[in-house]
Amino acid sequence: MEQQRIEVVGKLGSTYGIRGWLRIYSSTEYAESIFDYQPWFLKIKGQWQPTELENWRHHNHELIVKLKGTDDREAAQLLANVEIGVDLSVFPKLEEGDYYWHDLIGCSVVNLQGYTMGTVTEMMETGSNDVLVVKANSKDAFGKQERLIPFLYEQVVKRVDLTTKTIEVDWDAGF
Repeated sequence: MEQQRIEVVGKLGSTYGIRGWLRIYSSTEYAESIFDYQPWFLKIKGQWQPTELENWRHHNHELIVKLKGTDDREAAQLLANVEIGVDLSVFPKLEEGDYYWHDLIGCSVVNLQGYTMGTVTEMMETGSNDVLVVKANSKDAFGKQERLIPFLYEQVVKRVDLTTKTIEVDWDAGF
């Protein structure tokens, strides 16, 4: 059996009402997209456990969900703040030049001068554009521990090669 690769897509929040509903925070590009990726897995005591979504709806600018078998506030309370993941195999294949954030994590970032700036540890959404959070190598020549590099395709990000896990950027290593 192929080992599952689970990507975190959101998180359950606090309980809502007495019938087992929970608030949900989605980290997908469009909040409702989280419901397109099924089945969900919940990270319970460090293990991913499959769960079934019974229902979801909008409530005052929030999304709330009802999971199968979670029928009262006490049961829901146990799931508050639990991460929601989905198996990577359920994500649609992307066009050339499009990437999922999880594809970029762990990539080595090199600038046009050939200087290795470090490794992508996370992606940040800033509203105007996404940002690569790059952890510098321990002996960084510029004394950097971390670099924040805007993920602007063509402008800054010149090439993403997922086979070699390398991202080439037009960015000054001193920044």
